[in-house]
Amino acid sequence: MVQLLLVIIYLSFISLGLPDSLLGSAWPTIYPEFGVPLSYASIIYIIISMGTVISSLQSDRLTRRFGTGIVTAVSVGMTAAALFGFSISHSFLALCLWSIPYGLGAGGVDASLNNYVALHYESRHMSWLHCMWGVGATLGPYVMSYALTRNMGWNAGYRIIAVLQILLTVILVFSLRLWKGRIVTDSDTENEVTAKALTLREIVQIPGAKEVMLCFFCYCAVEQTTSLWASSYLTLYKGIEPEAAAGFASMFFIGITIGRAVSGFITMRLNDVQMIRLGEVIVGIGVIILLLPMGGTASLVGFILIGLGCAPIYPCIIHSTPAHFGADRSQAIIGVQMASAYIGNCLMPPVFGLIANHISVALLPVYLIVLLILMAVMHERLTVKTQ
Repeated sequence: MVQLLLVIIYLSFISLGLPDSLLGSAWPTIYPEFGVPLSYASIIYIIISMGTVISSLQSDRLTRRFGTGIVTAVSVGMTAAALFGFSISHSFLALCLWSIPYGLGAGGVDASLNNYVALHYESRHMSWLHCMWGVGATLGPYVMSYALTRNMGWNAGYRIIAVLQILLTVILVFSLRLWKGRIVTDSDTENEVTAKALTLREIVQIPGAKEVMLCFFCYCAVEQTTSLWASSYLTLYKGIEPEAAAGFASMFFIGITIGRAVSGFITMRLNDVQMIRLGEVIVGIGVIILLLPMGGTASLVGFILIGLGCAPIYPCIIHSTPAHFGADRSQAIIGVQMASAYIGNCLMPPVFGLIANHISVALLPVYLIVLLILMAVMHERLTVKTQ
């Protein structure tokens, strides 16, 4: 039964990744059909991100009241409904409205499942869990490409993913008895305890909470900024052809996905703190390679190393949360971590966009190294405060 539940959790994270890359794949077809500017994709992205921040901050309260299984099933059901809504939309306003339940559902799944795995499974499963997200995010564009190349339309691509999400919702509903309910285990006493939900003010006052929020903010800023601006950096600064630059940039995502698969095995020998430090060092090496006056091949190696270094950081920060803050407060902390992550995703790539526009895109490695240093400092302070 335990292994069956783990399979269901893996499927849930594949489904979480599937729609994440759909909008980018479908938008070149959508925006001329709806007669809106290319930049309007950002509006949809911001609405989705706001929803994920709200549901992440409420995840502690909801999970304590209803349990992880119910929260996950309802959240996946909301994303399924939203994706089906996307598939029948015929206006930009409709896409914006359906983005609200999509964001709320995605944030609920993310925060609740991450906490459940952090509490009940070893670190290797957390790494493999996020590897499954990478698998889903990689498959999403292929599904959209299948629909578009067969003249089925972008709506069909969303409909296919919606059907898969509906099937997963049914599986989650029938698996509710496998979940352990809403009682958490105090890791110090090994007694079953029930703690009250914490307010945002109470969470921020916990020693180490501000540090882990900043750490997560910086990590997601590094990941999202790299993914968004790698191609532009290679094309505009390194002089690589756009087609080749896109291929080089994709190596960053491949590095993350492969890195998380490998990290699961390395966590059998190293603990979470050691894995995070190892990842930071590898990211640092990758950024330094980008700073050196070398050619395109070196840049390719640099982006691969940044991806490999990013791989263990996200899952290991989450998995170490119960050890740092206690099982009774882990859901609350993971909720604000997820919120910090989405804020970092939304805020920091556009900030670099302004730097690239007004100064130079060549400053990408400098921007990344500043975020990396701040992340490393915050992680070390977190480790000291929560020992």
